[in-house]
Parts: sequence; structure tokens; C-alpha cells
Amino acid sequence: MKIATVLCLLLSLAGFAVCLLPVPSLQAQGAPLVVSSDMIIQHGVPMKTRDGVTLYADVYRPKSSEKFPVILMRTPYDKSVGWAVSPAFKIVARGYVLIIQDVRGRYTSEGEWYPFRHEQADGYDAVEWVASLPYSNGKVGMMGASYVGATQMLAAISTPPHLAGIAPNVTASNYHDNWTYQGGAFEQWFDQNWTTQLARNTLDRFIDKNTDARVGAPTLPLANYPVFNFGQLPAESQLTSSIAPYYDDWLAHPDYDDYWKQWSIEEHFSNIAVPMLQVGGWYDIFGAGTLRNYMGVKAHGSTEAARTQQHLLMQIGGHAGFGRRIGDVDFGPHALENPYVDVILDWYDFLFKDIHNQFATDKPVKLFVMGVNEYRQEDDWPPPQAHYVKYFLHSAGKANSLRGDGSLSTSAPKSEPSDSYNYDPGNPVPTIGGPLCCAQELMEPGPRDQRSVENRDDVLVYSIGPLAQDLDVTGPVTATLFVKSSAVDTDFTGKLVDVAPDGVATDVAEGILRMRYRDSQEHASLMNPGQTYQITLDLWATSNVFLRGHSLRLEISSSNFPRFDRNLNTGEEIELARRFVPATNSIVHDAQHPSALVLPVIP
Repeated sequence: MKIATVLCLLLSLAGFAVCLLPVPSLQAQGAPLVVSSDMIIQHGVPMKTRDGVTLYADVYRPKSSEKFPVILMRTPYDKSVGWAVSPAFKIVARGYVLIIQDVRGRYTSEGEWYPFRHEQADGYDAVEWVASLPYSNGKVGMMGASYVGATQMLAAISTPPHLAGIAPNVTASNYHDNWTYQGGAFEQWFDQNWTTQLARNTLDRFIDKNTDARVGAPTLPLANYPVFNFGQLPAESQLTSSIAPYYDDWLAHPDYDDYWKQWSIEEHFSNIAVPMLQVGGWYDIFGAGTLRNYMGVKAHGSTEAARTQQHLLMQIGGHAGFGRRIGDVDFGPHALENPYVDVILDWYDFLFKDIHNQFATDKPVKLFVMGVNEYRQEDDWPPPQAHYVKYFLHSAGKANSLRGDGSLSTSAPKSEPSDSYNYDPGNPVPTIGGPLCCAQELMEPGPRDQRSVENRDDVLVYSIGPLAQDLDVTGPVTATLFVKSSAVDTDFTGKLVDVAPDGVATDVAEGILRMRYRDSQEHASLMNPGQTYQITLDLWATSNVFLRGHSLRLEISSSNFPRFDRNLNTGEEIELARRFVPATNSIVHDAQHPSALVLPVIP
């Protein structure tokens, strides 16, 4: 066992690190291996990039002299592990070649790993290399989830001539606002978990490269191993620039600047020329990115095929889990429909083989509707028949916690006092479920009972119900709020909650806004303490039927930790902030300041 692996285990047991240990390869690299009468597997096939770096891939292909379309996966997570290999038999049996390549700087491939930086050029080169192989018919599609979805999107914006379709699953559209930050707040739980996972292989490679073979000792000091204590501030990690320089760069670029725009998909929708199937999930950490990718390419794609052959499938879970039970909720047998590999094969059968299947007959959007727990087809996203209803916030100034008097109504407020609470970054509202990734054994994602946080006085609670009839909410969810604070900067968080007749309060959608980014994520602007500001709090989107007898609830607070980093209320940059300063934050709701939850209601 490698020294790094031993240290990782010890650190995990001590509670300081989140470590994912390497999974052994299913096959050593070597010559082609015939595993059946119908398939050939070839490990470690090299490809030279334009700058001379060699990337390695495993090839799974039919045992035939014919040429076939190719499905390409480019991954940082090890091309030989079970999750990557398991679809191979089904894919090859359907008449495709599957090629899985380690991206630059990961596992068997050469070069230095840095997220997103090389995926456009390397993706272009990989697609064109794949198309030139003797068993390829020149039609190349891509598949895969999360970062393996990012490699598809980044390859697509580089427009390789032989890329004929992509099928990204649960991936982002903007690696600033939908990967590293959200609403200006640092996604601390995901960023630190994901970086720790990725740093494991980087660390192994570093040790292999810097070990003195004569004494067998690593030259890297123990203090420089990747360690995160999730109770710390984001900049207090022990990750060094030699292991994960990108993490330090993320902290150094809290604004949406050119560092992010160079590989933001949203900046390059007009480059995408190919048909695309976007697969996402409610409670997925990149759910908003899936929807933005669908809408953005449909509106701005560079070809008619890109604009007209866009399809969207929204399922349950994503990074929050798979199956019919996500979090505390059993979503029923229909949640098991539309397994990803089967859907992707239908997609490429439709695109590459002209097979008349669901993609020829169904509407372009298919959504899993929670509450009724079944799939529904739509003509577009957002559903064009949705109308937006304002549910205004009301109280007598005491909406704090479940014990308060907060309510929602379609009637606009008149003369009402504001609701205020004390936000102390030293005692933040804890994260309970939601769209989380990763390390589910440490913090469970998905729909969870929110009553423990709703009992806090620093959480404002506004409810309506029990409902006399079902309420179908499908589309983007926002809250228009009039807010003020005693601080120069603070956060406002929101959650849409479905309350069952027995009182269980399940989160449906949520969001956050760091006030310095209320006008622009490109340019921060501090507040004037005591001044009232109108903000739009983006709670992302959902498709949920609030059933008759249920109540609908909005939670407002200023922290959701450790999913998001704590705003220390000082206005200092995230790299420098160390002082904890409590703030008094307020929601104003009166005739001049009609704060409201805005819901897309399906008639």
C-alpha cells in the first residue's frame, strides 16, 4: 500500500480528511484481449495531443471487420474502474465502439492536471483521433456524467468536425456560478470534497515522481498532504499549490472574471453545432446548469441541428443519489424508468442510425414530476403554459422560526413591520440535505426534514396551507425580497419546502445570494448598512406537485453551512476574511416593499 494511502486512511480515521482511495484496474494495460466471440478490449491505447502530451484510452469494440460509430468518454476518475467499464458490454452489443480516455494529468495519461484548462483542445484532438481509427465510421458521440459531462461540453465548444452529438449528464454550464460558487457564495462542501478526491491521484503521481528509490521515502513533507477540516474557513486548508493549485486560484477569483469566462459554457453557446441530450436531476448540485445548457444551446447554437435537436431529461437525484429513494423520500417505481445508458443508446440510435424511437416520437422535454411521482412530457423548458404567481410574505414582525407568525398569501401586503434576525457566522444554520456532492456518509443529500433548522430564531418561516387542491409548481423558482442589514456584506438564503399533513417539512428547491454580488457577479459592490435593497433570490427550479392537504413554505436565513461558506459580514475577500462579525438582517414586506415568493404554476 502506498504511503499516501496509509496517510489518507489515518487522516480519515482522525476526522480530518475526506479521501477516496484508488480502485484497482479491472485489467492491466496490455495487448488486445478477446473476452468473448463478439468483443475486443484493448488497454492503454496512446494518443498524442497537439502539444505532444500522450493520453491513454481503453477501447471496447465489436469483433468485426465493419466500421462502427464511436461513443467517447473522457474522464479524470480512472478509465478502468467499474462505473466506467460496466456499460461497455451493452454499448458494444448495440453496435458501437466505446472508448474511455484518462484526461490529461490523470491516472495513466501524461501531463499536469488542472480542471477545465485543457479539455477544449484535448477534447477536439480526442474526437478527431477517434474518428480516424480503422474501426470507426467517422461518427463520434460522447457520454458521461459530472466532469465527464464537462469534457463533452468543452469539446463541443471547440467544434471538432467529426463530433456528431453529445449527451452530458448532471453537469454544469458555468464553472464559476454552477460549480465553484453559487450566487457569489463559495460552494465549500463540494469544492473541498471534490478537490480532495482529485488530489488523491495527483498526490500518488507526485510521490511516484519524487521518491528516492534508494531509501523509499517521499520528499513531500507530511504537512503538505491534502487535508480539509470542514469547520475551517475556505482558505485555511492545508492543500498546497503543488497538489491542487486550482483550489487556490478559485479562492483568488471570487468574481466572474476572465479566469472563468475562458471555459464558461454559457459564454460559448453560439459555438455549439451538434444535437445534444441534456440529462439532469432534481436535487442534483448541477441541476441549474443542465437547464441552462438546454435553453442556451437551443437559443444560440451555431447550426439548425444544434438549435432544433435539443432534448432534456430531468430525473431524480443525480449527485444526490440513484434509485427510487433519494434522501427521506421514496419516489415510487416510475423513478426507475429511463436508465441513463439505455436512454443514451436510444439517443445515438436515433442520431447515428436513423432508428425511429422515443426521440423521434416524444416531446423534447421529459420531466419527473415529484409529488405525483411520474414522468411528464413538455414542449419546452420552462413549460410555456406555466404562469407565475406571487405569494407575498406577511407577518406581524415575528416570523422567526416555526413558532413565529409568518405566512404567505396571494394578497399584497399593506402596512406591516419587518422581520429581523441575528446572523452570527460563528453559529451558522447547518446544511440539512439538498443538492449536495460528495461524501454522502458524512452529510446526506436530497430531500430531508427541515424542522430542526426551522426551529431556530435566525430562520424566518412563511407558510400557506393546508392546500384545498393540488398545486403543480414546474419551472424556475425565485423570491423577490426587500432586504437590509447592519453589515456591509451578508448572505440571504432561501428554501422552498413541501410540508406534509404530519408536519414533515421536505426541502424542494433552494438558493443563496451574497449581497456584494446582488447587481453583478462580475463586479462586487458592498452595501450601505441600514439601506433597503431589492434582490432576486434564485432558488433554481423544480417540478413538484404540492398535494391537497399539504402546506407550502418559504424559509429565509443567511447561512447554509457547510454547503456554502459562511459570510463573515466584513466585506473582506474570501482569501483574507478571518474576523467573525454578527449582523442584524431584515426582510421588509409592506405596500412599498412587496416581498414575494414567485412560483411557476401549471394550470
